[in-house]
Amino acid sequence: MRCAHAYFRPAFRAVPALDPHAARRARLGISAIAGAYRHVAHRCRHAIDLWHGQCLHDRCAATVGRAGAWRRGGQCRRAGDRLDEELDALARERVCGLRVNFVTPQSWGRTTPEMLNTLAARVQRLGWHIQVFAHAAQIVELAPHLARLPVPLVIDHLGKIDPSVGTASDAYDVIRRLLDGGNTWMKLSGAYMCSASGAPGYRDTVPVGRALAAAAPERMVWGSDWPHTAGAGDGVNDADLVDLLREWCGSDAVMDRVLTQNAAALYGF
Repeated sequence: MRCAHAYFRPAFRAVPALDPHAARRARLGISAIAGAYRHVAHRCRHAIDLWHGQCLHDRCAATVGRAGAWRRGGQCRRAGDRLDEELDALARERVCGLRVNFVTPQSWGRTTPEMLNTLAARVQRLGWHIQVFAHAAQIVELAPHLARLPVPLVIDHLGKIDPSVGTASDAYDVIRRLLDGGNTWMKLSGAYMCSASGAPGYRDTVPVGRALAAAAPERMVWGSDWPHTAGAGDGVNDADLVDLLREWCGSDAVMDRVLTQNAAALYGF
C-alpha cells in the first residue's frame, strides 16, 4: 500500500525563505501562519515502509522544526510488529492524518479495502483522519467500507468524478450519502485531473464542485495540489485554481470558511 502523505498539525512559524506559496498567500490576503501555507507538501520517496521508515521520521522532524510545514510524504507497504510504536513517534511529530492511495499502480500489488480498514482502526486512538485518493468507480466499490470508517474521512480531488456525468454519477450519490452522514470531508482540488474543458477555467467542473460545496460547506477543504504531478503537464496556474475555488464556493464567505475555519477544524490549526 502507498500512503502518499501524512498530515501535520502546526507547531512552528514558517521561515519566509522556504515559503513556496508567497504569491498565493498575497492573492488570498493571508499570513504565513494561516490558510494555504499549512498545506505544503513534501514527498519522502526513500521511506519505502512508513512504519519502519526512519528517513520519513527524521525528515519530518527536521522540516517541521525548520519550516513549520505540516504535510509530508512517505510510502508504506506493510505493518510490522512495531506499528503502534511508529505511529506514536509520528504523532509526536504532530502528524494528524494519512492519505491512502487507491489510484497509483504499485509494482508489488494493489491497495485493498482491508488495508484501509486496518489503518483506520490503528490510528483511531490518535484522533487522526484518513484521506482517500480513488477513482470515482473505486469510491462506489469502497462505499460500504468508507461508511464504516471509525475516523473522519477526507475524499481527495472531488472524488475524481467525471464532469460530463457530474451529479448524475453513481460516485456523486455515494459521496453525497457520506457527506450527509456527517463524518466525511471533501477536498476541493485536482480539477485538471478530470476536466475536459481544461485551463484556465476548468468550467466543466463548476457544477459538481458547487454541488459538493453546497452539500456540506462546513466540511470542505482546499489544496492546490502543487507541484501538479498527476498528469497535469505545465499548464496549471495556481491563481486559476484559486479563482475556480471561488466559483465552486459561490460566495466569499464560504470560500473564507473553506480556507480558514474548516482547515482549522480538520487539521487542528
